[in-house]
Amino acid sequence: MRLSLAGQRRVIWSGTIAAVAVLAYWRFFSDGLPIIWGPSARASEIAEGRELFEHEWTPNDARAGGDGLGPVFNAKSCSACHFQGGLGGGGNVEHNATSFEVFPRPDDPRFLTGTVHNFSTNPAHKETARKLRQMYPTVPAREVRTGDPRCPTTRTAPEYDPVHTQSVQTTALFGAGWVDLISDRAILKNARNRGVRTAFKEMSVEFDSIPVGRVRHVAGGVGKFGWKAQFATLEEFVAAACANELGLGTPTVEQARPHAAPHDDAAPDLTKQQFRALVAFVKTLPKPVEAGGVPEAARGKELFGTVGCAVCHVPDMGGVKRVYSDFLLYSLDDPQPGGGEYAVGPSPLFGLPARPDGDPKPNEWKTPALWGVADSAPYLHDGSAPTLHDAILRHGGDARSVRDKYNTLDPGDRAALLAFLGTLKAPPDAPPLSNPSVTTLGKK
Repeated sequence: MRLSLAGQRRVIWSGTIAAVAVLAYWRFFSDGLPIIWGPSARASEIAEGRELFEHEWTPNDARAGGDGLGPVFNAKSCSACHFQGGLGGGGNVEHNATSFEVFPRPDDPRFLTGTVHNFSTNPAHKETARKLRQMYPTVPAREVRTGDPRCPTTRTAPEYDPVHTQSVQTTALFGAGWVDLISDRAILKNARNRGVRTAFKEMSVEFDSIPVGRVRHVAGGVGKFGWKAQFATLEEFVAAACANELGLGTPTVEQARPHAAPHDDAAPDLTKQQFRALVAFVKTLPKPVEAGGVPEAARGKELFGTVGCAVCHVPDMGGVKRVYSDFLLYSLDDPQPGGGEYAVGPSPLFGLPARPDGDPKPNEWKTPALWGVADSAPYLHDGSAPTLHDAILRHGGDARSVRDKYNTLDPGDRAALLAFLGTLKAPPDAPPLSNPSVTTLGKK
């Protein structure tokens, strides 16, 4: 039976309206495609990846296609820094890495980032923060003419140290494959909805002062991995870790080059198959769990929400349950004495570019996932908080109101909240270390 022309038009318009409605829902309300299956890989690939994860690499290693370990590195195996709670966990402060930023200078407008490596295969390539500052010395003060050229003003631009370093702690990899499955759309939707709720003051009074964190957009999408959310995918994160922590070049990322020999080059150390196996092992590491049997934990979980912790440490994100992160960037530093923003970099009077747009500031950090937090002490990006209580007290800046609310709790409620955090354990089925001695960093 043929439809009349008017009927055909009605069908077309109805279909168009339905399509627009579906697209609108997808754009504004959907978390993206649902996660039906968790991360998986062939057993043989996982086994090969685990062997590579625990392998203690050496210079000119027989398993490497290039020059093997180094020439600069922080450890000789992945497991040397990922061991708390089982193979794939976090490290302690003894395994911290030192990241650096070099701000533009009058003779070089580049903004540089990298790592100060703890070890080198060649003593001449040994890296230290002191040597880094010798390469990029303090820029002396100088007189700068500003204002109308017909009536200029001479002002003094103060000297500044272009080098800024930060100590960064190793994070746990448990559940990383699940985080990799969280869609960008889910993170963006959460940030957008929080912004709407804040604008219309639909949130409770306690949370009005918690600003919405900043989404970091990187080449591969929304950043989810790394303390600065600098990697969008687990594969990128693993490749960068191989290159920077072990000096192992991969098919996608070349190995770290010594500061003293920036032009040294080498073939990739890992083949595509080896790298694929290593990623397969990491992505299939089990998820952390919430342990039972703690009577006050239920009350503590309720307080976790009412105090405001759950605003940023979102329990469920994009179909992944009990991950406790929104993957946004926040500042946890209180304002500096004298007011003003946390300032690092050249004075505007120098006329130099500062930090690239979108790059995190020194005091901005991605909300860490809290699953497994009970087995990952010490805490914060640099491991400067020995206990969870200390870590909460260090929540200033954007999270200051949450810290203040925590401080108003009576001792029993504080203990309950900490008891809840104590139930966020490393996975009980995490693989054990085959060789626990590698956690000594394997110093020469």
